[in-house]
Amino acid sequence: MADLLIELFSEEIPARMQGKAREDLKKLVTDGLVEAGLTYASAGAFSTPRRLTLSVEGLTSESRPVREERKGPATTAPQQAIDGFLRSTGLTLDQLERRADKKGETFYAVVEKPGRKAPEIVAEVLDATIRTFPWPKSMRWGAGSLRWVRPLQSILCLLTDETGAHVVPLTIDGITAGNTTEGHRFMGNGRFTVTGFDDYVVKLKRAKVVLDSAEREAAIWQGAQNLAFAAGMEVVADPGLLAEVAGLVEWPVPLMGRIADQFLTLPPEVLQTSMKEHQKFFSVKNPKTGRIEGFVTVANIEAADGGAVILKGNQKVLAARLSDAKFFWENDLRVAKGGMGEWVEGLKAVTFHNKLGSQAERIDRIAALAREIAPLVGADALLAERAARLAKLDLRSSMVGEFPELQGVMGRYYALEAGEKASVADAARDHWRPKGESDSVPTEPVSVAVALADKIDTLTGFWAIDEKPTGSKDPFALRRAALGVIRLVLGNGLRGSLARLFDLAHDGLLAGYRARYCLRFRSSTGSFRMAEPQTLAMKEPAQERPYWWVEKAGLVGQPRELADLLMSRSNSDMFDENEHFYVFEREALAPDLLSFFHDRLKVYLKDQGVRHDVIDACLAMPGNDDLTLLVKRATALSETLKTEDGANLLQGFKRANNILSQAEAKDGVEYSFGADVKFAETDAERALFAALDTAEAKITPAMQAEDFGTAMAAMAALRGPIDAFFTAVQVNSDNEIIRRNRLNLLHRIRAVCSGVADLTRIEG
Repeated sequence: MADLLIELFSEEIPARMQGKAREDLKKLVTDGLVEAGLTYASAGAFSTPRRLTLSVEGLTSESRPVREERKGPATTAPQQAIDGFLRSTGLTLDQLERRADKKGETFYAVVEKPGRKAPEIVAEVLDATIRTFPWPKSMRWGAGSLRWVRPLQSILCLLTDETGAHVVPLTIDGITAGNTTEGHRFMGNGRFTVTGFDDYVVKLKRAKVVLDSAEREAAIWQGAQNLAFAAGMEVVADPGLLAEVAGLVEWPVPLMGRIADQFLTLPPEVLQTSMKEHQKFFSVKNPKTGRIEGFVTVANIEAADGGAVILKGNQKVLAARLSDAKFFWENDLRVAKGGMGEWVEGLKAVTFHNKLGSQAERIDRIAALAREIAPLVGADALLAERAARLAKLDLRSSMVGEFPELQGVMGRYYALEAGEKASVADAARDHWRPKGESDSVPTEPVSVAVALADKIDTLTGFWAIDEKPTGSKDPFALRRAALGVIRLVLGNGLRGSLARLFDLAHDGLLAGYRARYCLRFRSSTGSFRMAEPQTLAMKEPAQERPYWWVEKAGLVGQPRELADLLMSRSNSDMFDENEHFYVFEREALAPDLLSFFHDRLKVYLKDQGVRHDVIDACLAMPGNDDLTLLVKRATALSETLKTEDGANLLQGFKRANNILSQAEAKDGVEYSFGADVKFAETDAERALFAALDTAEAKITPAMQAEDFGTAMAAMAALRGPIDAFFTAVQVNSDNEIIRRNRLNLLHRIRAVCSGVADLTRIEG
């Protein structure tokens, strides 16, 4: 057994790439070794800004010999087939074996591959790994052809066994593997020799390099907390920033500084974002005031002056950055206190999508939809509409222009400065949420109304222009938007028809098309031109036809087709005085969009232990566009099927359904009426009649009250009587009256159970 140590030493690797690079190195090398016939006990990958390291323990010293038999064509096969088999095996005809089988003689190739020494295999695998390494971005340098994320400077590759450490012979693009490396760029003492992984780690630390990124993270966090505690303050936790900073330094030295008083009036989110994005500083909060008053920066060197010069330089740069932020803040406050009209006008010139209009038009749609949603979530309709009109105005603010991640957060501040109510301001902040799985769900009614309207308008709009997610591609984050709607609905226990909301959003979209694309048509040439909306006499939608306006003469088109046509034709002066109006027919997109939601719901509930087939059984029931009702039903069914009675009842139901379905198909009739206890011949039959009566008496009111747990418990109680019935009774009796009565009894089983969910869709 031997231990393998690999180090790929280069110029600085971007911090964001290091984590994946570690895993890629480990996977590519270990998979290659195993594929070549070596085995190993364990492996670990590490990274610093200037190196990727892999340690493999318990590596076998050589691969085992391999004897492979391959069956070829018959000896009577055409020569072309035999020649192809010979080429694939690398053998000659006299090296093949002839073996008799049922159909005659067949050629067999026996290929024996001797074992290979570990150094040879390691060199081959590492060469392939380096040449094909999957960096997101890579570069070439000098006259060589090798590509790496930054210029590769040296390769360390050692195999250590009981006889000592041996360099694996390997040269790639002029770089020859060796047994040396170097430490810190500034505090190290040049290159040094290592004999194995343990020796490597110890000598790196002496050379001021902490190899393990987790150890660097722990040192940074502990050092930052100690500095803040000594000053009576606390560090604001930021795991993402901590991981990034750990990828920027090899020898972390935390230093703490103070923010100048003139910047302390800035919102804490602005201070935190500016320091994080521009300087990679951790924010330090005063627990007494709740304000961000300091910062922690992490140096990559132990300075003789304790970091005073480093801090001074960082504070100078920070002051310049925060001066910009203060200017943005004060300029935005001026606009906010003036009513934000400047931003309202500005959004008219911002295109949301070339087929979905401007941001201003989108805001009109969201406001109208929020007003409709408000009563469903217990919000004031006027406040919801007002919040929707203000929620996206901060997109035109200077602060959000500099820090897009602050959209919504700044909107709340500006709305409060404009004198808006707190619920309206909170909606500006919260209508983006939830942004991801870890983000919380808004619960304040106005915020919920605007958040739902925003996401539903986005989904409906892109569905209408046929820009749906395909495969792994989802450029407009529509899956995330759908999951956001699902979490908003379920998190707030909202009831109502999603399909109706889709139709309302679609109606608003079509109304926008009507306002934008009013046409004049010259029938003789097919030329189009835009006409001003006010020059055309608009009509309300005809009640008896699904049209958005009624034509003067004969043409019908879909909204997105008309939009495409308009954009593809030149706006000439040619038009006929006899105006013909296109009709926008209302295209039904709710069913397809609802199906997309159901797919997302399956993914969401799978993580909560609800199987896909259980959801399918509930989707087959009425009201499947009420997500809260749907999940309530699916959860109750899932819990019932986890019990022994529930699982056995399912088998009894399927048996009853199969027998009944076969009889109905054979007889050409539906056995759905007339099951009468007076025709029962056995106690088991009579017991099942009584059990069904009892179950129906409990299930019917429970279903009306949407108490699915009680309904399914009553259904599960049928397990015993159904089992006893099938044990004691032959359904297909020779007596036709008895047979028909028993088949009608099976229909009662199917009807009682199917009233809760479509159990035919349950697997197993």
